[in-house]
Amino acid sequence: MFFLLSKVLDFLLLPTVWLLALLIAALLARPDNRRRWLISALVLTVLSTNLFLVNELLLAWERPPVALSALPRHADAAVLLTGITEVNKSPHDRVYLGSGADRFTSALWLYRAGRVRRIIISGGSGAVLAKAHTEANDLATLLRLAGVPNSAIILEEKSRNTRENALFTKQLVAASPELDTLILVTSAFHQRRALGCFEKVGLRPIAFPAGYRSADRRATPDYWLVPSPEALVNFSLLTHEMVGWLTYKALGYL
Repeated sequence: MFFLLSKVLDFLLLPTVWLLALLIAALLARPDNRRRWLISALVLTVLSTNLFLVNELLLAWERPPVALSALPRHADAAVLLTGITEVNKSPHDRVYLGSGADRFTSALWLYRAGRVRRIIISGGSGAVLAKAHTEANDLATLLRLAGVPNSAIILEEKSRNTRENALFTKQLVAASPELDTLILVTSAFHQRRALGCFEKVGLRPIAFPAGYRSADRRATPDYWLVPSPEALVNFSLLTHEMVGWLTYKALGYL
């Protein structure tokens, strides 16, 4: 039930849905109230498409980068969280990576650099309908193509959300005492919630944020003034994540 409700909440939190609702309200409102709804729609549009404002929010929310030198010399495993493949794209004879692909390359980097001995891929599918492959299986295919042996890949294919990532990874670790030191690899905007979930179930992984959506501050006019569709996408993502964190906190998952 929580899984389905979270999907509905994701839809309702989209700024584009808010904007559409405000415009419909303006259309249906009495003439003396129409101006108020239109101004609200304009304010939402300006705020959610401003690169400067959205980037500042991202910089405040995302976990800062972690230098490789700050990690243990040889951790037991990197825990790679999924949510980065395009499961609705056909034909299903290949893997389609989405905007969070830096999670995958960061985990591979850690393995190639000798910082981790294994990679645990945690994630079934976050889609409502069943899919041909799990995300964990797809990413394992890419790791093998990149030269990572099967013996260094551990799959967790049941989880559908961040809480389940933590719960099912905990079960894997409990059955494998040699997996002691873990490095958690997920997007920088998602690291707060993921780390909280893992710590709640008794794991203490080291955070390794990846896939940054924020950028360095700029002093150019377009950064401050020109509306940006990229800013709107990032604002939607950030709204989803912050509300997700608050919901998890209220439910005791963090």
